[in-house]
Amino acid sequence: MTRVVVTAELRPSEDEDKVRVAMFNFFTPEAVKVEEGKYSLLVAESRTLSSLSKLHRGLREERILDAARRYLRRGLQGDRLQFMLHKQAATVGRITFVDSESESPLGPITFTLFHRDLEAVVDWLAPRTARGRPLWENPMPED
Repeated sequence: MTRVVVTAELRPSEDEDKVRVAMFNFFTPEAVKVEEGKYSLLVAESRTLSSLSKLHRGLREERILDAARRYLRRGLQGDRLQFMLHKQAATVGRITFVDSESESPLGPITFTLFHRDLEAVVDWLAPRTARGRPLWENPMPED
């Protein structure tokens, strides 16, 4: 079963619509909700990998497949894959991976993926390259 959960904190100084734009630049959710807490949390979910097609395309447009592959492989943790993007960069359509929440002053956008073959998901999103070009394009894994 595929499940993609993308979250971003809504800080008091932020416009919710701008945070949604940042998130939706690289993710197409099936459902979105706001959870209340210390900071409100924007939570978007999908049950298909096709919801990551914008991220897939963006990694190629920005020509950062090697760096993306390293970040994604580092984020493999048992049955899940987790990585973070810089929220302000995502607002303007740029993909910038961060290692910790402190690297994104208003908090990162956190992607958490559950899939039966996460290695195949990484290979689809960021395949191996030679001289910055994909050696091959892998098909999107089945949900």
